[in-house]
Amino acid sequence: MITAQPIIKTSALTLTLRSAAGAVPILRGIDLSVPGGAAAAIVGPSGSGKSSLMAVLSGLEGATAGTVLVDGTDLATLDEDALARFRRGRIGIVLQSFHLIPTMTALENVAIPLELAGMSRAFARAADELAAVGLSHRLNHYPAELSGGEQQRVAIARALAPGPKILFADEPTGNLDSATGAAVVDLLFRLHGERGMTMMLITHDASLASRSDMIFEMADGRIARQSLGRRDRLHEVAPVSERGQ
Repeated sequence: MITAQPIIKTSALTLTLRSAAGAVPILRGIDLSVPGGAAAAIVGPSGSGKSSLMAVLSGLEGATAGTVLVDGTDLATLDEDALARFRRGRIGIVLQSFHLIPTMTALENVAIPLELAGMSRAFARAADELAAVGLSHRLNHYPAELSGGEQQRVAIARALAPGPKILFADEPTGNLDSATGAAVVDLLFRLHGERGMTMMLITHDASLASRSDMIFEMADGRIARQSLGRRDRLHEVAPVSERGQ
């Protein structure tokens, strides 16, 4: 269910990185608001700042200036250890590259991070998550024995196993063929709907983004345009944006 309260909100967010040539502006005054439970897409060409924005919103990169509120917490107030604790159980991340450990089975790839985080019933929980993504028959297979689509499903199960409130998916179909990619996207939207989590989808594919509730189009480190997707549920529960607040 989409809530009226934003779970992600930024104001005048900027990110500037240093290089040998001097300061490089990456994000230039980003204002956005995403209601809890919504599926939001960030689209734009390569170099527009999509992945950098995801890194800041997920707490992997610190903003240079501005405010980033995630689930009611100002990320600027947290040090590295506090950020790691904040992400644990709240934020799941799926990337274009699967980042599975090749010497571990699918089950171990999902369960070991849960064990390291001190969660109970890690292997049972991992098995349940792999079943949820259609891989109950591949628990004991290694990444090299899995197709690209199956590896991405393992990565999705790993991201969702801690029960995050927000799932970030950065070009999740980038390394997949079109048919496999479409199946993975269907899976992501199904799981989003079943679990009621907020999903932030980073993509250059406009047709994929249109399946979301709201779309942020980026260009040159800025939000150039904001619109509703095909699902168009937001008008019933929350304003699409809260600009100027």
